[in-house]
Amino acid sequence: MNKSAFKIRLMQSDDFAAVTRIDEKVLKVPRPDYYALKFEELVQSTDRLPTSLVAEAEDGTVVGFVMGELLIGEYGISQEATLDTIGVDPDYQHQGVGKQLLQEYMDHLKAIGARKINTLVSSNDSRLMHFFKANQFVPSKTINLELSL
Repeated sequence: MNKSAFKIRLMQSDDFAAVTRIDEKVLKVPRPDYYALKFEELVQSTDRLPTSLVAEAEDGTVVGFVMGELLIGEYGISQEATLDTIGVDPDYQHQGVGKQLLQEYMDHLKAIGARKINTLVSSNDSRLMHFFKANQFVPSKTINLELSL
């Protein structure tokens, strides 16, 4: 199967089960509460422009997703977007789904005014670092700070 076999579309509320299924297959941990909040914020809210996407196989099965948002004034930032989460069903990895999702996500964000995308990657996640580097992401000048509580 090549990448042209995947249809990319805006994420909808009824994609919740497919997204949580893919995430659990990838991470081996269920995170329905996390996705309930993300869907409420990014998919169901009428206060934000829709940006999150899913990839469907020819039979309509959701096989991948990307979630994020366009920042409109948050933290003094405008014309920037975030990429919160990307996931591809392990049965469909290495078939171009992630690359196609990311490209269409970037194209969609450009069309609605974004000029930059930010994402966070754990420094020990070499696979994800490689994926983003292969797709022209570079380290940012922003430093992520943390405080253990």
